[in-house]
Amino acid sequence: MTFQQHTLTLPGDTPGHSTTLYWYSAGPETAETKVHLQAALHADEQPGTMVLHHLLPMLREADAAGKLRARFVIFPSVNPLGLATRVLRRHIGRYDLETGVNFNRRWPDLYPQIAQAIAGRLTADPKANIALIRNAVRAWLDSQQPATAAQKLRLAVLKSAHDADIVLDLHCDDESLIHIFTSPELMPGLQDLADRMGAAATLTAEDSGGGSFDEVLPGLYRKAQRAHPDLPIPMGAETATLEYRGQADTHDETGINDARGLFDFFADRGLIDASAPAARPMPAATPFEATEVLRADGPGLLAYRVGLGDKVKKGDIVADIIAMDGPQAFLARTPLRAGTNGFILSRASAKYTVTGASVAKIVGTEILPARAGGYLLED
Repeated sequence: MTFQQHTLTLPGDTPGHSTTLYWYSAGPETAETKVHLQAALHADEQPGTMVLHHLLPMLREADAAGKLRARFVIFPSVNPLGLATRVLRRHIGRYDLETGVNFNRRWPDLYPQIAQAIAGRLTADPKANIALIRNAVRAWLDSQQPATAAQKLRLAVLKSAHDADIVLDLHCDDESLIHIFTSPELMPGLQDLADRMGAAATLTAEDSGGGSFDEVLPGLYRKAQRAHPDLPIPMGAETATLEYRGQADTHDETGINDARGLFDFFADRGLIDASAPAARPMPAATPFEATEVLRADGPGLLAYRVGLGDKVKKGDIVADIIAMDGPQAFLARTPLRAGTNGFILSRASAKYTVTGASVAKIVGTEILPARAGGYLLED
């Protein structure tokens, strides 16, 4: 049996403080395929942790039966630092309170760090090229000397993920349907994952603008490919951010079903020796640039006219904003209208809004000029 718990103690940045990171591994260390799973990088997003809570016993049982054909590394709550950021009885797990940096932003651009190390060494062998790139990344990671606890945590996570073939980062939205973010080169290859998850949408972008964790490895291989167009360099990792509904959707029932969806996905891939029922086909991927992030044009109280999954047309009223100041305070309602045709993927759970705050995401099919080439995240 290979199922094992691991811990890493991260010294704190202030006297007398430290943090423990927990993770699990299972499956043969010599397996050809490595899977890296993590949840709650945004530490206030717990549905993914519930999913992995239920997936771990499934993997442990499969491991005891000798059915694992891949090496699994699982971080059920990958950001213990964020778990501690509670302020005035509220969990602020999305941002590092010391720096203000979003925990899922500003992950490193790896290709510039290894470009010189692989120059002139790539060959006509695609597998050898992947190994060369991974070894170069590992050498660069080993050379780093992180100072803060947050830097040490990021380094530990990257060391685990850098040589994985499948990297899944489990998150959730505010109030939302299940959806996926991934790179365009990885579709339709990850359609089987979307089908197993029951994803209402799969949104693709090469660079959403924020340096998100799931874009680190695709960006590495994409830049290597473009720098060496005459050499075979595959996308060395299938990576995705999996959005498991909204923050309040942390329940055993959904967690069990979602864990089974992941287990069946791995079984479909031959990574677990198990059979699975047929998956229901879900929508094909669309560019993230075709999704409108509808923002409030003034402060007030939100009164939604649409629910999750509802179809809207450009100009339809998504919500009214009830004025909370001025001569018509608590009387006037200003309609907030859809800027595209599509369906409602997410809404805000907190109904008091301010100017510029995200109110809804509307998944369409046509790229929006205001979104093309811009910053795509909420944030």
